[in-house]
Amino acid sequence: MKFPRNEQEEVEGQVMKIYKESSPALETLFEWAYINHVAWSLAIVFLGLIFWLSVALVNAENQRNALLTKQCMDPVFKTELDKKCLRTVQSREHWWQHLTYALTNLSPAK
Repeated sequence: MKFPRNEQEEVEGQVMKIYKESSPALETLFEWAYINHVAWSLAIVFLGLIFWLSVALVNAENQRNALLTKQCMDPVFKTELDKKCLRTVQSREHWWQHLTYALTNLSPAK
């Protein structure tokens, strides 16, 4: 340990000690940063899952409504379904109509 030679060095030493105490500890500075990454990663994964499930729900409701309104009946065999039509049919005008109907009507109409 150095011994100060005069008062100015002693004052400087105290200022440097205060500065050193006020500076962040580098070993704990980034200790909790990974928690934000986990939270944001989970949020992105769950938003992707919600988007994927919404797309699947819209497609299922589109096909269910087409089957209910008999839009995809086979023109030759009246009791059969046209599967190509079922993949490409638009039974309502917009996708959000399928989504709102599927989310608001949880059980089939009687």
